[in-house]
This record gives sequence, structure tokens and C-alpha cells, in this order.
Amino acid sequence: MSLLQVENLGVRFGGLQALKSVDLEVQQGEIFGLLGPNGAGKTTLFNVISGLTAASSGSVRWRGACLDGLSSHRIARLGIARTFQNLRLFSSMSCLENVLVGLHQHGRQPSLAALLQTHSFRRREAQLHQQALELLALFQLEASSHQNAASLSYGDRRRLEMARALASRPQLLLLDEPAAGMNPAEKDELQELIRRIRNKFKLTVLIIEHHVPLMLGLCDRLAVLNFGQRIALGSPEQVRRDPAVIEAYLGVGA
Repeated sequence: MSLLQVENLGVRFGGLQALKSVDLEVQQGEIFGLLGPNGAGKTTLFNVISGLTAASSGSVRWRGACLDGLSSHRIARLGIARTFQNLRLFSSMSCLENVLVGLHQHGRQPSLAALLQTHSFRRREAQLHQQALELLALFQLEASSHQNAASLSYGDRRRLEMARALASRPQLLLLDEPAAGMNPAEKDELQELIRRIRNKFKLTVLIIEHHVPLMLGLCDRLAVLNFGQRIALGSPEQVRRDPAVIEAYLGVGA
């Protein structure tokens, strides 16, 4: 079943054509990868899908409904969550508090209940607290639950951002370079973690990553962008052998 459709998508910033006539279709339950050199338009595509950048042409459809013109918070409520290439955590808040931010959009209660600290309010807050701890444990961050996010290592901050995104209970999780700054062992662990959360939460994952071996081993299908255009689409084996991909990455003819 098609979950996300990108149709003839174009984005122009003044004289720069960041995306040109891009078509993609992401199926429910798959791990779909976006590869491409720096400046290929991958993060711009994420920004359009998540409502941070307006398309100049074409459209994005979510479960058949057009997302054009919707704000980022409305798109998030439809079930699309993301991480960022440049980390966007609440650095002065604890790991637990960061994850609770994501959970609270599903735990809203009347203001009067919060003011009076009713039994139902306190019970719901305890449930959210436990859910946040369980997510931190999934990402091996439970021991750091009360540490400020700013005090974590770079790799742990990457995992914390994923935990916070997952806290919003998305159906589609967009991961923008989640392995950046990780060593080879951490990248192997990340690959298994992404598979595990896909299966545990019945997610669809759309991932940008420069580490080609990780993507070839992780993704069900891949698309490759170069200079804002899609130059390849298929299984990891098909993409690995594609002459246009070889040329884009190696700068030589096939």
C-alpha cells in the first residue's frame, strides 16, 4: 500500500533549482533510503514533506490526501515525524523531558485538571513518564534520563532525537543523517536499531544517509538524487550497479 507519494516535485530558491520533477512512492512498512552527494536536494525533499519548505511545483500526498499548504505541526499530527541533519534538541532540558515533549501531544488534558492536580491528571502524567523511560531504554539512554541533553555525546544526542521523534507515535519516520558522527560499531548498532523500531512500532521509515554500506544493508528500496533530480530507483543491488549512480559518486563513466 502506498503511504507517501511525491509527484513531479520542484523547489526553486531564486535562481537555484533545488529539486526538479522528483517522483517517489513510499510503501507502507518499508525502509526507503535517499542517497546522493552533498547538495543533491535530499534535505530539501524532507523539508517539503514535513511542511518546512513550500514546493514550487508538484505535490506531496499522504495516504492519498494532498499535504500542500499544511503547516509542519498539522503534518506532524497526521503521523509524520522527523529528525534533523543539525540536531534540534532542547539542550537545557533533561533527556526525559525531551522525550516527554513528544509524548505530550498525545496526553493533553484540561487546563483545570492540571491546575488542580486531579487524580486522573497525575495518573496520566505517570503513564507518560513511564512511556518516556521505556523509549529511552530502547535507545540505551535510560541511565542518562536526568542528564541535560547538552551533556550527552554526539551519538547519544542523535539517538535522543530519534527517541523524541518516535514519542509522537508517527506512522512515517523521517531520519536525516542519523549516523552522522558515529563510529563503525555505532553505525552497525544503528542499522539494527532502525530495523527493530520499524518492526516494533509498525513504522515506515524514510532515511537520508551518506554512509552507503549502511544504506545498502538497511533499505528495502533506494532512490538517488543528484543536482535535484532523481537518477536511480530500485533495490539496493539495482542501485549499486546503476551507471548513473557510479558516475555521481565516483565522477567517472560507467
